[in-house]
Amino acid sequence: MTGSDDDAFVPFVAHAEFRDGLPRGDFRIVVNPALARPYVARRTHVKLLAASVIGAGALLALNGQAVPGLLLVALGIGANRLVRHQAGRIVLHLALKDATVYAEVTTNGVMEVRRAA
Repeated sequence: MTGSDDDAFVPFVAHAEFRDGLPRGDFRIVVNPALARPYVARRTHVKLLAASVIGAGALLALNGQAVPGLLLVALGIGANRLVRHQAGRIVLHLALKDATVYAEVTTNGVMEVRRAA
C-alpha cells in the first residue's frame, strides 16, 4: 500500500479510545468546515438565540433606548459569527464529551479521526 492508500482508509475508532487518546496525541482530527458550521448552528440553536437577542435589541432601540438596543443587536450578530467561526473547535469539544455526537459527526463526514503517524 502506498501513503495515499493509507490516507483513504480510515478505520473506526471507538469513542472511549478517542477520548483517552486525543490528549496524548494519538489521533489527528480533520473537521470539514463546510459541514461543521451548519451542524453547530443546528446543534446549539444559535440562530434562534441570536434572533431573540437582536429582536430584543431592536425593540429597545425603537423604544428610545438606543445604546442598550444597539449593544444587544451587536451581541446577537457577534454571537452568531463567533459560533460559526469556532465551529470546528465546538464540534471537537462536543464529540469529546458525548459519544452520540461523536458517532453522528464521524458517520456524517463532519469530523474525521485518523491515527497519528
